[in-house]
Amino acid sequence: MNRNAKILLVLALVAVVGMAFRVSWNALRDVARAIGADETAATLYPFVVDGLMALALVAALVLTGDARKFALRVLASYTLASLVLNYVHGLVPDLHSESIGWSRLADGDWTNWILVLLATSLPVGSIYFGSDLVAKVLHHQPPIDPAEHESTQTAANRSTSDQDEPLIEETVTTAEVVSSHTSVVEPIEARPHLAVAAESTRPRRATGRVPQAARSSRPTRTDVELLAEARGLTESWPIEKLTGEGIRKALRTSPAKARIVREALKAERERDDAAAVAG
Repeated sequence: MNRNAKILLVLALVAVVGMAFRVSWNALRDVARAIGADETAATLYPFVVDGLMALALVAALVLTGDARKFALRVLASYTLASLVLNYVHGLVPDLHSESIGWSRLADGDWTNWILVLLATSLPVGSIYFGSDLVAKVLHHQPPIDPAEHESTQTAANRSTSDQDEPLIEETVTTAEVVSSHTSVVEPIEARPHLAVAAESTRPRRATGRVPQAARSSRPTRTDVELLAEARGLTESWPIEKLTGEGIRKALRTSPAKARIVREALKAERERDDAAAVAG
């Protein structure tokens, strides 16, 4: 449905609701006069009943959960009350000419008492329920998307070293490519000036696939081999220095593998500490 059709639909709804309110207003005004309201109070009485119905409908569209159920109950209750009073107005012709006795809506005593109690309690209920609905709407908080909240929390929990590790890995990869194209076969660790120049250069994204001849010939180490090598290198390190960046530099491996080794080393340290305390 396009925008113009939606506007026409809303306007038609407003027109129908306005005409229905005008019909109900006539009946509720006569009922208010019968229970002792003066001319001004009788004129405002329909707004008290049908007006709260409109407020409850808007609140039900905004609220969620138990608050929405409460707004729907208020809407249903006042709709039923308005229906009953309109029905009584149609059954008692004397209400139209104001010839009925004061506070008399039915011939039977019990029936009349119930109808008068209903008509007189609606304004008080409008004050209570209307205030409660407005308070609920003003304090309503829209629901948070769990996926968006989780992604925000994950980004906030990441350490600064972990966030910088992808850039460092890209810098090391650039240095290895440069070293493979040189005529000297010595490893990059023996040429500190080249390593410094590569790390100080702004990392550049690769524009294509790296040729086979330009790739590093270093053998791929498994997680077990990396962990065994890291135990010897970090044996004298305090647990505070077991960071992903420090282990990555010591092992010259990727940030992902460095984080795996870091978690394994920390788990071993904690297990050893617990065993020492228990012993």
